[in-house]
Amino acid sequence: MVADLAKQVGGADVVVEGLMGPGVDPHLYKATASDVLKLQRAEVILYNGLLLEGRMSDLFVKMARGQRHVYALADALPEDRLIEAESGHHDPHVWFDVELWSRCVDPVVEAFSKADAARAAAYRERGDATKARLAELHAWAEAKARELPETRRVLVTSHDAYGYFGRAYGFQVVGLQGISTASEAGLADMARLVDFIRQRGVKAIFVESSVSPATIQRIAADARVRIGGELFSDAMGTPGQIEHGYDLGTYEGMIRHNLTTIVEALK
Repeated sequence: MVADLAKQVGGADVVVEGLMGPGVDPHLYKATASDVLKLQRAEVILYNGLLLEGRMSDLFVKMARGQRHVYALADALPEDRLIEAESGHHDPHVWFDVELWSRCVDPVVEAFSKADAARAAAYRERGDATKARLAELHAWAEAKARELPETRRVLVTSHDAYGYFGRAYGFQVVGLQGISTASEAGLADMARLVDFIRQRGVKAIFVESSVSPATIQRIAADARVRIGGELFSDAMGTPGQIEHGYDLGTYEGMIRHNLTTIVEALK
């Protein structure tokens, strides 16, 4: 998601390399030797922050101390817009509220402008265009969510990644695991979720592209509810994979796929 934003703002003036590709879980990702080499050579380093990149956070902080252009995009967000998690940390999955994510455009513009002052005006222009596109996407998402009655807006997934999504678009969100996939769900958690699904009459539950589907599949069988589809949570789809005219390897494609999948399944 960060790499997508960098491409939108950077355009042809920036070579963007995303370290984590489709289906990769950032909570558990460990930097490889080639990753470290790429980071050492990079003129600008962008990451989400809020401890999303758990095992890499120390590496980013260390590189920032070396007077590098290193930016955690979520640092630009107002604290009162962040969701507090059970761990005492903030939920890092901020990109699921499109309006909130659009506020991360400015730090990307700032990062590129400081590293490449000669093209600052071009970065600002593309940043403004990106924010305009995200405003349109947010409006579309709000309208799509309203296709479901509020009582049917219950989203059950593998881990608690959709808090910002739920707040922005009016869904009650229930994740089997916590905000990090590093925690594991026990039998009691699974039993509670099965009871919840039955009590609320939930029509469908969802697997995630970056989390093993086995546990959710078992819960679906126990609760006698269907799997409504696969959602993107901590990773986007494969670039060039087109669905209904949009690319699942882009941020916009991810948002459109998720909302369409959720709304159609819960109908």
